[in-house]
Amino acid sequence: MKIYSSREFNQRTNQAQKAAHAAPVLITNRGRPDLVLMSHAEFLRLSGKPKSILEALAALPDAADIELEIPPRSTAQRRPVELD
Repeated sequence: MKIYSSREFNQRTNQAQKAAHAAPVLITNRGRPDLVLMSHAEFLRLSGKPKSILEALAALPDAADIELEIPPRSTAQRRPVELD
């Protein structure tokens, strides 16, 4: 992993961007790790977020066995229909 101080990063942004395509780049602030620069593909791989609710449900081991109890809609909130 390439390490840049915040000052070096500001001076060599293009170089850091190119390095981030190969591996994450650590950016330090006053000698302490502060930020990580990585490619978008690497971020998506690490985040592991499903792309849709369907994919999220499909990832559940027992998704087919889920039973939803949906109560009937309340009629109190409906406006009467006027047929004039």
